Amino acid sequence: MACDKKYLKSQKECNVTFILSAEAAAGANEVWLSGDFNSWSSSDTPMKKQKDGSFTVKVKLATGREYQYRYLLDGKRWENDWEADKYVPAPFSNTDNSVVIV
Repeated sequence: MACDKKYLKSQKECNVTFILSAEAAAGANEVWLSGDFNSWSSSDTPMKKQKDGSFTVKVKLATGREYQYRYLLDGKRWENDWEADKYVPAPFSNTDNSVVIV
């Protein structure tokens, strides 16, 4: 898993492609990206399944910030990004959230 960052010319926004590897997806049929940039919605940001079994989605984010996120697999299981920029404790559970820094 990883995040591919492409900064726009203005440097005020960044197109971030979130990638969940096939290994981490573990045979999931559907995956959603959920984070503070979409009010932790479990349905607003579906990811597209790739031929290799991985999932991707591109999100435009304002620069100069850190964003917390996680992946929701098949509407049941949460997964962190194994290659996140960093991790922070989640406020409502005994787990960490992934963080992307743009």
